[in-house]
Amino acid sequence: MRSRFASSNRAYNQVDVTRLTTARLRPCSAAFAAVFLLVFSLLPGYSQASPEASQADDSTPGQGRILLVLPFDNLTNPTAIDAATVGATAEATEQTNLDWIREAVPEILNSRFTSAGYLPLSREDRLYTLDHLGFPETFQPSRATELRLAQTLDANSIVFGSFAANGTKITFKARIVDVPGLHLSKEIFVSGEISQLLPLLNSLAWQLTRVLDPGFSVAEETFRAAGSKMRLDAFEQYVRGITERDVDERLRHLKKATELDPQFTTAWLAIGRLQFATQKYEDAAISFGRVTRGDPSELEAGFYRGLAQLFSGNYGHAEESFAAVARVLPLPEVVNNEGVSLSRRGKDAVALYRQAIAADPNDPDYHFNLAVSLNRQGAKAEALAEMERCLKQRATDSEARALAEAWGGADKLGPDKTAADAAAIEPLERIKRSYDGAAYRQAALMLEQVETTRLAALPAAQRAASLNRTAHDNLDRGLLLEAEREFQAALLADGNSAEAHAGLAQVRERAGDMDGARTEAHAALTARPTAEAYLVLARIDLAASHLPEAREEAADAVRLDQGNRAARDLRKAIETRIETEQKSQVKPADAAPGAPSDKPGDKSPSPAEKPPA
Repeated sequence: MRSRFASSNRAYNQVDVTRLTTARLRPCSAAFAAVFLLVFSLLPGYSQASPEASQADDSTPGQGRILLVLPFDNLTNPTAIDAATVGATAEATEQTNLDWIREAVPEILNSRFTSAGYLPLSREDRLYTLDHLGFPETFQPSRATELRLAQTLDANSIVFGSFAANGTKITFKARIVDVPGLHLSKEIFVSGEISQLLPLLNSLAWQLTRVLDPGFSVAEETFRAAGSKMRLDAFEQYVRGITERDVDERLRHLKKATELDPQFTTAWLAIGRLQFATQKYEDAAISFGRVTRGDPSELEAGFYRGLAQLFSGNYGHAEESFAAVARVLPLPEVVNNEGVSLSRRGKDAVALYRQAIAADPNDPDYHFNLAVSLNRQGAKAEALAEMERCLKQRATDSEARALAEAWGGADKLGPDKTAADAAAIEPLERIKRSYDGAAYRQAALMLEQVETTRLAALPAAQRAASLNRTAHDNLDRGLLLEAEREFQAALLADGNSAEAHAGLAQVRERAGDMDGARTEAHAALTARPTAEAYLVLARIDLAASHLPEAREEAADAVRLDQGNRAARDLRKAIETRIETEQKSQVKPADAAPGAPSDKPGDKSPSPAEKPPA
């Protein structure tokens, strides 16, 4: 159990891939690490990577990247809650019950820590370990038990705390335990209106990240803006749903969350899991399909969508779903299931089963599937050899043994009898039904290490350009925190990068920090004039009704990039507003001085009525 997450920490904090591949990983993860060893060895300049770069994480205060965030204790006095303003749902019994916030805290903090480059353990990881240790799901551990839980999960740090509401206000207090050093941080607290729960938790996440890594440079405004489109009432329904024990009630809360916010992909994922568990596969496939591209849960949703389509007989779409996941993260269970989808349609999937075996040669099911597929293709001898490999790894597999005996006796039987016997007992290829979140996160961290090492070998200008491209991709997907991290990294590589400054200006603008956006835009223009920087300034000045300045900045943006449609549209919008305001300030031409106006309410005095000067 202890080795379940140990490799993740090594994968993140070190570039020592040889050590990584010899770690005590789960079988699929160890096999995947072997693939990454090959990838690392092929990277240009890998052998020339500087020792300082490989040791950078070891010298930073935030080097321990695996975090365990525990539910916060509810210290609220029930008589201090204002039932008229607390709670986002309509049910009176839920309005005064703030226990849902206990689990809401880890959900938000984990999301922000992930965006900040940490590996927080999921709620499923925590519940799995509690069960392994013999504790119920609702168990509230003591500090000693928290340490034991963290050590079991190989967590570097524990985040714990409490909250208390008083009227419409709520206060959060949190501390961090450095597990290896047994060091307790100072207490951090945030306080504000309960209606601002999500921004408060984002602010708390920023402060905690700064404790974990004092050199962390992402602005607090960016943290507070992260997830700003999420509705609090929908989030509350989601949390109540994942913590509800009754299946019908769980589904009711989760569906309510998606009704309130149809773009709430995390709730759609939870609905899909519940529908999948209750064998409503067609409904589950639809729910998993609502998880959008670029979402952190995209791969998990794609895996389970493929399973739901496979179990509902939609083999063509199942193949597409597994293939989409495999293009990003070709773990053996994904490749295997892609092969099963092909086999169900009567197509040759031998190559995919071989790929799964290459990634994880110790899983007997992959050898079983390859054997069945080879036998169907007529490669009897090779099929028998693969089935014997399956039996060596799982001697108790009665189905595999029966097949091996039937195929091994083929020479002693007549052709017709052999075909009939084989047809009677030939099985279907085996499906991998479980999504191993830990293995996926391990692999994702290894992918990040591959990219980090590749970038370290590039010249500074190329490294900055690559980081800027990644940052813009994150920005386009609305991932402000991730985008700022990449733009900051680009500036570390090239302090005069106009693209990075202009990108940070856009991040600041979206986070609502207009002064910071203006500062970064001017820094970009100092380095090199760019259309993006002028557009940021033009939008800021337009919002502040500084129309002449906005018009000039939009014109500069068009001059630099005549094909930029956003710049042309903004210039047109500014010109239209200027014309509208000018027209509203001009008097009607036919109105003589002193003539009474026909407009209702115009009470301008005539010259005779005007008081003497």
